[in-house]
Amino acid sequence: MGDVLQRGPTAELHGASPERLHLGEGAAAEPRIGTDDSEVAHRHCVRLAWLGEPLSSLAVMAARTRLLVLNQYYWPGVEATANLLTELCEALGETHDVTVITGASPGLPARQVRNGVEIVRVRSTTFDRSRLFRRALNYVSYVVGLGWRAMFTRRPDLVVSMTDPPFIGSIARAVAARFRVPLLIVMQDVFPEIAVKLGRLKSPVSARLLRLLIDPSLRAADRVVVIGQTMKRRVEEKGVSGQRIRVIPNWGDVVGVVPMPHENEWSRRHRLTKRFVVMHSGNIGHAQNLDALVRAATFLRDLDDLAVVIIGTGARRAQLIQLARLLETDKVEILPFQERSILSQSLSTADVHVVGLAKGLAGYVVPSRLYGILAAGRPVIAATDPESETAQLVAEVGCGVLVPPGNPLALAGAIRAAHDGEYDLVEMGRRARAFAEAEGDRSIAVRRYLDVLGELEAAGAR
Repeated sequence: MGDVLQRGPTAELHGASPERLHLGEGAAAEPRIGTDDSEVAHRHCVRLAWLGEPLSSLAVMAARTRLLVLNQYYWPGVEATANLLTELCEALGETHDVTVITGASPGLPARQVRNGVEIVRVRSTTFDRSRLFRRALNYVSYVVGLGWRAMFTRRPDLVVSMTDPPFIGSIARAVAARFRVPLLIVMQDVFPEIAVKLGRLKSPVSARLLRLLIDPSLRAADRVVVIGQTMKRRVEEKGVSGQRIRVIPNWGDVVGVVPMPHENEWSRRHRLTKRFVVMHSGNIGHAQNLDALVRAATFLRDLDDLAVVIIGTGARRAQLIQLARLLETDKVEILPFQERSILSQSLSTADVHVVGLAKGLAGYVVPSRLYGILAAGRPVIAATDPESETAQLVAEVGCGVLVPPGNPLALAGAIRAAHDGEYDLVEMGRRARAFAEAEGDRSIAVRRYLDVLGELEAAGAR
């Protein structure tokens, strides 16, 4: 059974805002007084405008910084990176001109404007990603279309790249060099190391080739954003200067996702109002180690009111359904992806959520679904290595329980203790929501991204 970790109020997880740096130098610098000062001042003004500071209409009407954003997944994709990038770009669109070049989406036009963001979709395959070969075809077809479109687009002031596909940074580097503008890479996972750790990439030659594609672009980027301190160490191991790395955790939506009663319309529809609900809501892939959750249910057959609800899509969904049938775990229910409009209801149906991460993956990936759980004010059983960002956050906030990853028996013990009232789940949930409001909301993350963009804009204007 995991130890209960309730360490009081939220700890200070983030340091002071970083000083402005010259690109590639690392020495603090003040903005230069000269011919470019008006542009620098305007860029500072639009950042203040987003933060709610009063500005003259003249400043707001000035030309806005153009961001070119590259990533295969964007709205209406259900991938975590698609949702996060969509929310980020739409928020940045309040102060910047944002163009996203993304992959094909059946039924949608090649170009459209949505919520202030210009979306450009290149021709690419959209095969199911459960098989590596098909996923690779999706990657290659997107990158081919991306290279042509990005090289001949309108000149941006900054190039921003996420990591779908993992080697997109090499394309983004070339685009930034072509326009002689700064490059910002936002990392959601560390590749190819995560694929090697999961046993999905077994060829040392392929792993080496991928490193040759990925690592130089990270070292060349003017800034690299990572989503946790442990991930920062992983990226530094690739030879990236720590002075160029900024840590900005992912976020939830404390306005769109709010705590609701366990008994709500969604729980009634799924006949869960009288059940003790243990939930996973998010991607069903290799990193989440959901086999351990299904196997844990086999140790809990005596709990008549227990329901283990797994919500989502992903590469291992079909296999997980087969495993549940093989083990005859009638307490496990696997449901499809739920619309964001009902997340408050679905997440609040759970008495406790399980956030799993396979052993050895700490710092290589960070489960973004945790922030939605915190916004919903629900406690967490974190089945992760203790050095992972998830485990550290749960420990600092005191919003849940830690158990070793990949250990169904230990996980079952924590679930049983939660069911039997050994943990103060209400207090854990209260702490979760308090942290979400103080540190985990989208507006806080956007402010931090605006700081990073401000560093690059000021340096690029010199």
